[in-house]
Amino acid sequence: MSSAKSQEISTHDALDDERNQSILIYINGELKPRSQATVSVYDSGFMLGDGMWEGMRLYDGVWAFFEEHMDRLFNSCKSVSLDIGMDREGVRRALAQTAEANNMHTDVHCRLMVTRGLKAKPFQHPALSRTGPTFVIIMEHSKPSPGLQGQGIRLATVPQVRGLPMSQDAKYNSHSKLNCVLACLQAEQAGADEGLMLDPHGFVNTTNACNFFIVRKGQVWTSTGDYCMNGVTRQKVIDVCRADGIPVFERNYSLVDAVSADEAFLTGTFGAQTPVAEIDGKKIGNGDRPVTARIQALYKQLIEEHVKQMS
Repeated sequence: MSSAKSQEISTHDALDDERNQSILIYINGELKPRSQATVSVYDSGFMLGDGMWEGMRLYDGVWAFFEEHMDRLFNSCKSVSLDIGMDREGVRRALAQTAEANNMHTDVHCRLMVTRGLKAKPFQHPALSRTGPTFVIIMEHSKPSPGLQGQGIRLATVPQVRGLPMSQDAKYNSHSKLNCVLACLQAEQAGADEGLMLDPHGFVNTTNACNFFIVRKGQVWTSTGDYCMNGVTRQKVIDVCRADGIPVFERNYSLVDAVSADEAFLTGTFGAQTPVAEIDGKKIGNGDRPVTARIQALYKQLIEEHVKQMS
């Protein structure tokens, strides 16, 4: 167990960058040094996990797929009656202000967080949040570790599942991430890097941090989307496959299909497409990943075209 643990990686492994120690963080319109960027213990996000977040990536001065990320953020906040306190252009200006203050232009990852704000008393009811939202932007200089592409991620199937929408809809990018944290812990205890989570019916769904795809005989499969994160990168991968004639299916499939796949990969804003090396100790395919490589190239081209269009 100790040797496995020492080699653990994740889809969010990034190269160390000393500049991140002196970043300025946006909190409710103010830019504060990292060491001073704090929120109250009475904040709804800290106290209850009552908030939403977005992960975005800056490429050559352009926030990739900004509108799609804002769709998810504003739709989620509307669903839980959380008023962000600004419109999309306000969010864009806050992002630009933070990037400029940190002299950031590319290879930047952002975590944007909004909570219901300060509670008048340390109890659950949303009406006790009376001061308006807390709005935070953390930006870091961030390049994915190059070793991820060659080594690939090791997954372990975990007992923690992606639940039904009436318990906590996985389409919310909510601060309440305990379900995923438990899945991550279960994977770690199994000697893997991330947990492969099933849906309530036992079909393969996502990992604790990313969306999941397999390749079988040239076809790309992913879950139906009924119980998975509403991933922007997930949808872009589906789109580029369809545009390039790669057969892609959103469907139910079982662990047998996943383990016996020719290739498997994860999608997320930070890592884009990260290969999967093994599931439950079983090697995926023969190590060749031609379809994954093709999708990575198509996605990179999509980013380049998007940046050119938005610049």
